[in-house]
Amino acid sequence: MPFSKLTAAAVATTLVAIPVFSAEQDAIDGCIDQLRVVGGPDGQSGEVLSSEFSEAATLVMLRDLGGTTWRCRAFSDGTVGELSVASAADEGGGAMAGATDRVRVRFNAGTTGTELSDALAPGASRQYVIGAAKDQFLYTRVAADGGPLDYQIFNPDGSFLRDLMGGDREYRGQLWQSGDHVIEVINRTGARQGYNLIIGIE
Repeated sequence: MPFSKLTAAAVATTLVAIPVFSAEQDAIDGCIDQLRVVGGPDGQSGEVLSSEFSEAATLVMLRDLGGTTWRCRAFSDGTVGELSVASAADEGGGAMAGATDRVRVRFNAGTTGTELSDALAPGASRQYVIGAAKDQFLYTRVAADGGPLDYQIFNPDGSFLRDLMGGDREYRGQLWQSGDHVIEVINRTGARQGYNLIIGIE
């Protein structure tokens, strides 16, 4: 049975999807579960807008309760390769709960790393984009001021270089693709969290 798009008038009180092929449904369910993890209070409910199944990955578009539209790419086993905000709904308070934005990271001339100070609203995440080449080594650490923060690292093709892990664990590893890598820091706590992000490329 093909997947039907839901209209705006059919917004559900919980994130649900109508029956589709098993592999596609598993991908949709994986996206819903991941949105509930990173989307804050608004990510606990909403609607599935569309789903485009392929053997490689399923593209799922979701809208959360706050009106933010999310783009998710997931696989037939329910593993999420990418979850990002396609269109944010500004709640008027600046940094939005459940929102994701992107920051381009550049090193000062003659250096191989940097340390950034930042903060996230409850349920929000921020993606740091850094260009690097295959066979270089990446070092990453998140030092939170308060409660624990998590992070994950994506390859240029959107696959995981390192899936979700606690910010108290540093990452050091060799890259196997060239291009823009994404380090996404996620605040799954109920309070605003400050942190320092340390990034190095050698």
